[in-house]
Amino acid sequence: MKKFFFDCGTRDLTASIGILVLRVATGLLMMLAHGIPKLQNYEALRAKFKAPSSLDGFLNGPIALILTIGAEVGAAGLLILGLATRPAAFILSFTMVIAAFDVHAADPFKIKELALMYLLCGVVILLTGAGSLSLDASLCKEKRRRW
Repeated sequence: MKKFFFDCGTRDLTASIGILVLRVATGLLMMLAHGIPKLQNYEALRAKFKAPSSLDGFLNGPIALILTIGAEVGAAGLLILGLATRPAAFILSFTMVIAAFDVHAADPFKIKELALMYLLCGVVILLTGAGSLSLDASLCKEKRRRW
């Protein structure tokens, strides 16, 4: 399990710097622009936040809001730190799939675009790992990348 959660992927310095920039930018933008505002307005959003239609009956609005805040603050924070990066990227990507293809399904592409961009960043981070400039790399001292 440790290899799954903490394998940093590539150890190439140039690639790791690029992944670091992508991780930190994606995490900060998600947290500051979406997660923290939802957290600050929790009481107001709680009354009107609806569960995604694909998960209706499984989740209610307040639970869906808590899970969304958890993804947009918690998973984004893990991305910034580079800790459990692949699971955090998966959680964030799953949230963006729900946002783009369920919550905003009837909206024009211009509205879906932001969720799709976050989804793209999450998938790239999920595939590449955190890079050597992360807490994952310090926890997994493996010399070579696993194939």
